[in-house]
Amino acid sequence: MNPSSATASEQKFSWSKTLSMILVAAYLAFALVPILWMVGMSLKGPLDVMAIPPKVFFMPTLENYLRLFLGNAYSEYQVARTDFVSALINTFIIAGGACLLSVLTGTLAAYALARFRFKGRGDIGFIILSFRFAPELTIILPLYVVYRTLGLYNTYLGLILIYQMISLPLLVWVIRGYFDAIPYDSEQAALVDGYSWWGSFTKICLPLAAPGIAATAVIAFIFCWNNFTFGLLLGARETMTLTVATSGFISYEQVLWGQMAAASVVTIIPVLGFAFLVQRWLVRGLTFGAVKG
Repeated sequence: MNPSSATASEQKFSWSKTLSMILVAAYLAFALVPILWMVGMSLKGPLDVMAIPPKVFFMPTLENYLRLFLGNAYSEYQVARTDFVSALINTFIIAGGACLLSVLTGTLAAYALARFRFKGRGDIGFIILSFRFAPELTIILPLYVVYRTLGLYNTYLGLILIYQMISLPLLVWVIRGYFDAIPYDSEQAALVDGYSWWGSFTKICLPLAAPGIAATAVIAFIFCWNNFTFGLLLGARETMTLTVATSGFISYEQVLWGQMAAASVVTIIPVLGFAFLVQRWLVRGLTFGAVKG
């Protein structure tokens, strides 16, 4: 092998690696700098938040977080009454309940669409997916009327049911792909051994697809957690969610930037913690079925 060609190849690889690292660093800066800026703003006092030019170096304080959780019990000034703690609990109930219901129903629907052959199977799958097509604002007015008529307005049940439009189509279509990636021969072997279709589903398919189901459930939970429209228009103070409560720091008089930043940081933490707890399942689920034998 010619030494000069080997050196040129090594230099080309070095330049390619350097360029890749630069692109990764640029993307990380693009993604992380706004979050770090928000965290820094949440630790600033009122004067530091409004300083022009913005202060990079400042004395950090937990004042915004104390006002966020304690409200007027901590300070009677510059506090927006958003019932943030109640909103945090409400969001856990609504997003968690919606995600759990979607997993229970969506997993069965995905298995049926992947394994059973029946008339209209493709049409049913498309109808489920079409729920994600329509913008939320186009259906919110008739939904508001229906919810008022049925007594579902400003109830946990009503919000959990409507959040199915966010999580269920995603779960059905993604989990269906995971079931399609599982060889049908394994289920046939279970049927030969005397299992029913339910037994083969619970003993064979469900354990194999569990990483994919967990990964999809995390993504669905994040979508439900971040939803703003349904919580704003189909709920009230008793069922206020975090996204709605965070908007309460904007008034006609002022914008409480520090408390809004603190509220945004607190909103992010549970999702990151949940993803961290299931990261083993998340990584396996995102790569599940990537390579077929």
